[in-house]
Amino acid sequence: MAVVLVLQARGLGDLLTAVPALRALRRARPNDHIVLAAPHRLKPIVDLIAPIDELVPTQELGAFRWDAARPELAINLHGPSAESIVTLTKTDPGRILTYHNAAFPELAGPEWQQDMHDVDRWCHLLESDGIVADRRNLGLVPPVSTTSHRDCVVVHIGAGAPARRWPPDRFAAVVRHLLVLGREVVITGDETERDIALSIAARASLPTHRVLAGEQNLIELAATVAEAALVISGDTGVAHLATAFGTRTVLLFGPTPPHWGGPPPHLLGRHAVLWAGQVGDPNADTPDPGLLRIGVTEVINAVDKQLNMRNWPGTKPDRRRTAYRQVG
Repeated sequence: MAVVLVLQARGLGDLLTAVPALRALRRARPNDHIVLAAPHRLKPIVDLIAPIDELVPTQELGAFRWDAARPELAINLHGPSAESIVTLTKTDPGRILTYHNAAFPELAGPEWQQDMHDVDRWCHLLESDGIVADRRNLGLVPPVSTTSHRDCVVVHIGAGAPARRWPPDRFAAVVRHLLVLGREVVITGDETERDIALSIAARASLPTHRVLAGEQNLIELAATVAEAALVISGDTGVAHLATAFGTRTVLLFGPTPPHWGGPPPHLLGRHAVLWAGQVGDPNADTPDPGLLRIGVTEVINAVDKQLNMRNWPGTKPDRRRTAYRQVG
């Protein structure tokens, strides 16, 4: 049995954009042992993807260790950096499939294109090796959780960097609007964002027991997203979870264009994507100027439209395509 090693040691959203490529790899190599090198915290979601035989916990490339059999094939779904290619080279694979890096002229992969959706990016890499990939194959089966928040509105205030976090006072204004509408609301985020979430709840007069930030593990968060009526989020892994589960969203993009990593346009639409049309630094320490151009009114209007669409009798949401709305 041949071993295939796949490197994708990034976050939740990056993993979810690689799902069609991973499934294509399984179809092409049904009898091989496919190993994914990814952060251990993502294992509950990896288990939902299905085609992975083994997860090797990999939080940082420099700490990656490979003690198993020599891979017949090593696939770089991490990026074209020299560090990622060196990491795979150390496993002594039969060959490496990666995007081209000039420092490794012996590896004749395709050229990296910045202006490409991440789902297309990883499918394109496999297709360069003759593996046909279906970009539509993004869906996940919802997990089961012991606590249900069915039909609530999830307000996810989390972000990987301050540049992609909408201001707390604006989130609070949206939560107040939802409460006036009589909607059940929960606020999600990770443990480092609980204080922010509690401050938003206090401003909006939302009971603290509706603040789930920092109190859920990944599978519980995924279940909450899967059964929600609507998810309001920035450019985060939770947005990708909502796409995978078919949950309606209102998504706020700032420094990164939605056509790079938002809901793919070919998806039959449940997504309202707001973007001011300017590119910035996604890892900056302050909110992106483009993200700040998205006002409370634009978000509330998008929220109302999404909730109304969901509630219209006879609505066929699968006939409406994803909307990228430029604001400002």
